Amino acid sequence: MSGTQTDIPFYMPVGNECRLFELAFRHKLPLLLKGPTGCGKTRFVAHMAARMGRPLHTVSCHDDLTAADLTGRYLLKGGDTIWADGPLTQAVRTGGMCYLDEVVEARKDVTVVLHPLTDDRRILPLDRTGELLDAPDEFMLIVSYNPGYQNVLKQLKPSTRQRFVAIEFDFPPADIERKVVATESGLPEEQVVSLVMLAQKLRAMKGHDLEEGVSTRLLVYCATLINAGLPVREAVQAAMIEPLTDDFDVKKGLDELVVAVFG
Repeated sequence: MSGTQTDIPFYMPVGNECRLFELAFRHKLPLLLKGPTGCGKTRFVAHMAARMGRPLHTVSCHDDLTAADLTGRYLLKGGDTIWADGPLTQAVRTGGMCYLDEVVEARKDVTVVLHPLTDDRRILPLDRTGELLDAPDEFMLIVSYNPGYQNVLKQLKPSTRQRFVAIEFDFPPADIERKVVATESGLPEEQVVSLVMLAQKLRAMKGHDLEEGVSTRLLVYCATLINAGLPVREAVQAAMIEPLTDDFDVKKGLDELVVAVFG
């Protein structure tokens, strides 16, 4: 079963990532996506889940996320105690896809729960209910993280990484990024050219004055504001400068870069 074109979120391939995803799905292989924040990993997963016609359960991982948040827990309802499946369990029961975004942000017990689903067993033990769920062929586990942003305390162990087929993402080439930003924002592509040029210059500053480069997501935000009538310099300030840093001197340097690009 596959979704109709109108149901499929927009995504423009950069390489063979769509083919790799399809092969991983068909051969029941878990998938790891690596790449900077805002480069299109989440949109890619939504696009592919719709193309494959599978329900998608997305979890944004954080420091307080536990294994029980994924698998489920007993809840009180109307004086009764009932079991409520978590998103991972729902995906296993229904043959859906479970996407754990920034999986390294979750607590360590989360990866332990994932291990039986990422080898040839493809099972999910639910200790609290005594169930042992066999994942159907249609189930797929996808995780992502930003390797350039993690410190030594927040990395996937090699024993976990090597359970996944991996695809490395980066920001798309300028010609593709222009088309993506124009399509997503509605701003004519010829007006997007300078925004992409500025983004590339800002990304070159990563690791020097900036901790992270400007994302494609922020580019879309900026173009959306411009398309809505906000002056270009104000849109750039709000969507491409202020989100990157709070440092006054760094912002001053970025403003000079904006002037060099836009005049």
